Amino acid sequence: MKKILIIQTASLGDVVLTTPIIECLSAQYPNARIDFLMKYGYEGLFRHHPKLHHVIVWDKSEKKYERLRELIRIIRENQYDAVINVQRFAASGLMTALSGAKTRIGFSKNPLSLFFTRRVKHRIGTQKNLPHETERNLALIESIASCRDAKMKLYPQPHDLAKVSQYKTSAYITIAPASLWFTKQFPTEKWIEFAAKLDKDIRIYFLGSPKEKQMCDDIIRQSGHANSLNLSGALSFLESAALMKDALMNYMNDSAPLHFASAVNAKTCVVYCSTVPEFGFGPTADGAHIVQTKKPLSCRPCGLHGHNACPKQHFDCARTIDVEQLTGVL
Repeated sequence: MKKILIIQTASLGDVVLTTPIIECLSAQYPNARIDFLMKYGYEGLFRHHPKLHHVIVWDKSEKKYERLRELIRIIRENQYDAVINVQRFAASGLMTALSGAKTRIGFSKNPLSLFFTRRVKHRIGTQKNLPHETERNLALIESIASCRDAKMKLYPQPHDLAKVSQYKTSAYITIAPASLWFTKQFPTEKWIEFAAKLDKDIRIYFLGSPKEKQMCDDIIRQSGHANSLNLSGALSFLESAALMKDALMNYMNDSAPLHFASAVNAKTCVVYCSTVPEFGFGPTADGAHIVQTKKPLSCRPCGLHGHNACPKQHFDCARTIDVEQLTGVL
């Protein structure tokens, strides 16, 4: 194998969950050129990645299918020996099927998997002992590489570490309070209650996108925890990961920041509301903590990705979590 393409055009967290494939293929084929195709906006995650040759970006915001055709042309011109498709939707399946690669691997759930040379089942559910998503992803490449124990890994660069060094002069925690889905997000009033209970000597850094700046400002103001700083929108993905690395604890929902923490093996506490860790997207960092309701709920989990509102209109999966469950892990 001299040229390999990995395709994952899903969400930010899904991209991080694909990084064990990069680690495995790089170890198995140290002289190979490994490229990665991802959705526009996330490419900063792999800036100066030591094991990737090139990052190909798909901007879906406009002229989506015109750009898809262009990507297929680029992929064919690159003459990859293998294309590893981690995405389970038709567009990535089309890229794979038309890639011209001798080895075309993807999940059998992909509607165009008929045109792959190898199809792998993607098993997900709430049963015990189901594999983690990283294991499901690594199963894709079992026929060409053997390293089931490869871990998620990000590579903050010296300038990322330098940027956040100013925030590491005293003990601190980070909180990433937001999620794309309402039912996966610990309620704002709960984050306020949690922050209010923390020792005033502990510095709190709030992380998130620019869209979450107001939410974090509200938590800081209403909690009264003056020793807090809102860094929403102020740090890049890799800078955020670099800051998480040395925190006393990193708090987040079932969302992308938990995978950032896992990828730098940082101390992690994940709050699960409508989803459950059994789905296989949980933290893999050493000694990670999982917080979830102690109340038996027949409606939980209510879906794999969450909802924009609680289907039962009570949101007990979040509201019945005691913030002492969070403070207790510090």
